[in-house]
Amino acid sequence: MEKQKIGKKPGKTAVSRSQEQSQVKVKKTTQTQMISATVSLADKQKIIEEFAQKPGDTGSPEVQVALLTQKINRLTAHLSENQKDDHSRRGLLKVIAKRRRILNYLLKLDKKRYQNLIKKLNLKK
Repeated sequence: MEKQKIGKKPGKTAVSRSQEQSQVKVKKTTQTQMISATVSLADKQKIIEEFAQKPGDTGSPEVQVALLTQKINRLTAHLSENQKDDHSRRGLLKVIAKRRRILNYLLKLDKKRYQNLIKKLNLKK
């Protein structure tokens, strides 16, 4: 008497199912990365040009806060569609905290620059 394998469909092996699943995951990931990367690069260049203190400036507090604000807006839009995405929610909170730290630094450094940046980005405070 031959024992039957329980839980497996005839004609497909477990290996082929896992390969199919991994191929589907790879396709989804690359499409998402491509879309976010192309949009992000163009927006990033515009923001850097707009908020740079001098030509070639990419690290000033103004540029960093503007880039983080863009990221916060994108994550907020994502979370409005996906309320149960707790991993992205945690990432959003980390980005908000980082922006707050940079803004506090800028406030200590130069209050006028801080106020101009807050007005430009329409942030509260």
